[in-house]
Amino acid sequence: MNRPTTLPRPLRRLVLVLGDQLWLDNPALAGFDPAQDAVLMIEAPGEASHVWSHNARIALFLSAMRHFQQVLVRKGHPLRYVNLDDAALDQPATASLAARLRHVLTELRPQALWLCEAGEWRLQQDIEATAAAAGVPMRSFDDTHFFCSRQRFARWTQGRKEWRMEFFYREMRREHGVLMDGGEPVGGQWNFDADNRKSYPKQGPGLITPPAQFEPDATTREVMALVQTRFADHPGELKSFAWPVTAEQAREALRHFVDQRLEMFGTYQDAMWTKTPFGWHSLLSVALNLHLIDPREVVAAAEAAHRDRGLPLASVEGFIRQVLGWREFIRGVYWMDMPGMKTANHYGHTRPLPAWYWNAQTHMACMKDAVGQTLEHGYAHHIQRLMLTGQFALLAETDPQQVADWYLAVYVDAIEWVELPNVAGMALYADGGRFTSKPYVASGQYIDRMSDHCKGCRYQPKLRVGAQACPVTTLYWNFLDRHETELAASPRTALMVKNLQRMEPAERQAVRDQAVLTLARLGDL
Repeated sequence: MNRPTTLPRPLRRLVLVLGDQLWLDNPALAGFDPAQDAVLMIEAPGEASHVWSHNARIALFLSAMRHFQQVLVRKGHPLRYVNLDDAALDQPATASLAARLRHVLTELRPQALWLCEAGEWRLQQDIEATAAAAGVPMRSFDDTHFFCSRQRFARWTQGRKEWRMEFFYREMRREHGVLMDGGEPVGGQWNFDADNRKSYPKQGPGLITPPAQFEPDATTREVMALVQTRFADHPGELKSFAWPVTAEQAREALRHFVDQRLEMFGTYQDAMWTKTPFGWHSLLSVALNLHLIDPREVVAAAEAAHRDRGLPLASVEGFIRQVLGWREFIRGVYWMDMPGMKTANHYGHTRPLPAWYWNAQTHMACMKDAVGQTLEHGYAHHIQRLMLTGQFALLAETDPQQVADWYLAVYVDAIEWVELPNVAGMALYADGGRFTSKPYVASGQYIDRMSDHCKGCRYQPKLRVGAQACPVTTLYWNFLDRHETELAASPRTALMVKNLQRMEPAERQAVRDQAVLTLARLGDL
């Protein structure tokens, strides 16, 4: 184990800092006394293989953790840092974070273990059980990084039959005074969706200012070499790794986005184009979810860009809604519905995830591009995740747990509190509409409208049956056919069913037959 500083003995308080809690305002560090306390950080190989994690995701966490270790050392905090390949613990029995924590607690015997609440239900349970077994009192603090505490969100849900982000978002706007003109929203309305979410022009997106990128320093290069050796069989590439791994880099990424990319974000936030992996998106979810930057700073910078520089309100509001609205809402839902959310399966889907989700070897141009860029960068924007990889997994009747594990594994910004509700609830409707009003499904014609993927693809988005039928289109109509009664009962999906019901019986049967063939050869599409 690495011992950069001498640890106090006896040890009053051991503060466990997890890999997604890399900020100095961590509430567990409040009142920290270097004469009596110490910080513990643990790299655990089990966390990289809990799901078959993308190499870029592993490298991001390890690099950010090691850079934060350097910050703590410069501040003079006594620190125990357990490296991934620590000689004393590098064995299967001590691969998990819990096992490594148990080893340290047994050795140091602190009077108390303090931590900010984990971002994953499983990990929080493991830490609590480990501390209890070691006989070490534990104190878990609310994660003050977020605008809305778990308790605050629980109060908001009381008496509500439906949880809808829009109403939560409005309350957050009022409560925190964001984009408000007295008691009314700036611009006279809460939501500017009608001005956003256009497709790119037919000739293409044109010149897009690239996002901020950061050359790997010596620490990151060391981590990358370790990951390539230790996790050689894991998916994903590292050659394009350029993510922020420090608070300073995160702030530079924010400045760059607000100054050069935010203006066009809203207009094209749902647009897709081949080999255009980032579009006008901020990519700030990576830094936010590691706590490298405070969401208050992010929201304030976007708001100031409208107020002081006149950036379009539609883009600014659309971006703020993602940070102050959806991000906070989805975390609240996660903690309200765990652990049941993990096993939710409203439609009873059981098919295995097609192998091409791991290698991008598919003839479907849209999926090939989305999965390919995911393997290259560990990133895809929200519409690619929802309406390409997510929607197809739903229409293909894929086991929700396998799908959720894939999302957790392959995206660099994936932490379970944000990943699981978005996948199980939003993309797959596995929770039966706990916080969404409909399953998000569409035919291949939606993909054709929002992207260039269908040009040159072997499948035709308008065709439901036949050798050239788009698998998305076939399975979309099959989904409507299978769940006709349920979908007809909802005003949000009734129109879809009416379109289905206009088909002649023979045509509907042809769709069913085509779907049987498509589902039988998912791995070869």
